[in-house]
Amino acid sequence: MTKVKLQLEYLINCSPKVLYNRLSTASGLTEWFADDVRVRGKKYTFIWDNSEQTAEMTLHKENRLVRYNWLDDDDETYFEFKITRDELTNDVSLLITDFTEEGEEDETRGLWDTQIADLKHVVGS
Repeated sequence: MTKVKLQLEYLINCSPKVLYNRLSTASGLTEWFADDVRVRGKKYTFIWDNSEQTAEMTLHKENRLVRYNWLDDDDETYFEFKITRDELTNDVSLLITDFTEEGEEDETRGLWDTQIADLKHVVGS
């Protein structure tokens, strides 16, 4: 099946530094993204219920960007968090890039909507 690139944007009412911590550390990711996260070097193992997936942090710019490449996918898919701040309004946005199977875009979008609602709750947004 063909993978489709999804790009989503969410307004998050908190500082880029606080947000970056929730996107790049095991403790931060455990608060909203996975049941548990184990880190060894640049390898992050995400645990949900009884399944786990491992990704490698391949790109990061403090308070601005984090990219994780899935290690068990042959097609080099990744998910990326990019933090932006509007210069006029000072609003902080989280731009997410992810890949999903063709035809499952709505399901994936819904999953991210749920995850980001949890993230907003954690950061008090």
